[in-house]
Amino acid sequence: MPREILLVPIGAVEADLLDGLAKELETAVGWAVRVGETVPLPESGYDPHRRQYRGDVMLSTLRAVSDPAERILGLTDVDCYAPGLNFVFGQAGFYRREAFVALPRLRQSFYGLPDDPSLFRQRVLKEVVHELGHTWGLAHCPDPRCVMHFSNTLRDTDGKGPDFCPRCRANLICR
Repeated sequence: MPREILLVPIGAVEADLLDGLAKELETAVGWAVRVGETVPLPESGYDPHRRQYRGDVMLSTLRAVSDPAERILGLTDVDCYAPGLNFVFGQAGFYRREAFVALPRLRQSFYGLPDDPSLFRQRVLKEVVHELGHTWGLAHCPDPRCVMHFSNTLRDTDGKGPDFCPRCRANLICR
């Protein structure tokens, strides 16, 4: 049985984005990818003062998904944060099964710029592979071209590739 990632929309996420990402992700990491059922946004994770959702609650929501897939990757179209950070592009547990990526800040329109669908999809793929890397035990990488490099800004995300550098690839526990 091939290794499998379940792609789970948390709240409303465009179906064509999910389908396209599933195909790109299969090519990028070599695992089967299946799109699962939408799970509702966790009301308990919303902070009305920040107008953002807590990343740890998103991960807990994914932990509750009952599915035999080895990894569960959530996509959500709401802004998220983690304690001590203004926002997160995504979050994952090291050596855990679940991870998620928050889409809003990956769009040009979030910053008042015209949307660029191709650039948006590239960013989503990079952040998804990055978060999966954490579930496979990889820490942040000092190589700015490696997908595991920490993205503090979109410039960081845009500057890195969608692939693991040789050092990170050698340390992957999932292969």
